[in-house]
Amino acid sequence: MTDEDRSCCVICWVHGSVQGVGFRYSTQHEAQRLGLTGYARNMDDGSVEVLACGEKDQVEQLVSWLKAGGPRSARVDKVLTEPHQPDREWTNFGIRY
Repeated sequence: MTDEDRSCCVICWVHGSVQGVGFRYSTQHEAQRLGLTGYARNMDDGSVEVLACGEKDQVEQLVSWLKAGGPRSARVDKVLTEPHQPDREWTNFGIRY
């Protein structure tokens, strides 16, 4: 298996009560624990956008964590995901504003 087979990026839009509850910070902590790069940022519609890049298994674990509701302070109604080809290489997992 090559690095290309194991490495992937996915972009997610998390809907529900996910702003103002520490969602981005909890997502950052979880992503860093999994060794992922990318970002979390609040969107104007009240959702949070999450870009996660790294080994496929770890990316899938983060998506599962998001779908399971993320941090206890949040309420996740739905998570939309799609594969993503980033236009740059991410070196860490940050919070964007």
